[in-house]
Amino acid sequence: MLHCITDAMEWYQGGFSTLQLWLNYFAFLPMPWLLLGIYAVRPEELAPAALVGSLLYGVAFTYFAHTTLFALQSQVPNYEALWQQLGFTYTIHGAAMVVGGLLFASAALRSRALPRLAVWLFATGLLVNLGLAVVPAPEILQSLGTAIRNAGIVGMGCALLASRTSRGA
Repeated sequence: MLHCITDAMEWYQGGFSTLQLWLNYFAFLPMPWLLLGIYAVRPEELAPAALVGSLLYGVAFTYFAHTTLFALQSQVPNYEALWQQLGFTYTIHGAAMVVGGLLFASAALRSRALPRLAVWLFATGLLVNLGLAVVPAPEILQSLGTAIRNAGIVGMGCALLASRTSRGA
């Protein structure tokens, strides 16, 4: 949710601000751990591909958190300037996020260990972001993919919490 808010702030302001970047950094901090945490709750049900996917996804978001600090330190004015400075390395990590997320989603769908709707939302959000990255579109639309992806993660987490509560764990 916070990440979507920072996207809206960036769009509204026409670029980065110190407050927006700090909020974005705090939004990114838990992201590397989310899929890994979901995997850790159901390792016997999820295939090893889910673990590999969660690790790739986590590495990408560790890098994205770093890019936020880089933007703060270098006073980068907006996303386009950040991407121009980081270019290929940023693109590779974006690809790792998508590939890792889709690998996780594919393994989760095959195993039926997580709610299908939540996993589909997560995968759809990734694909929306991928599509918007390769097609010229307003940057604010990336928030749509982010919101869908994050709704999927929330759905998976809530389902795991509900199943643990019903088991009395």
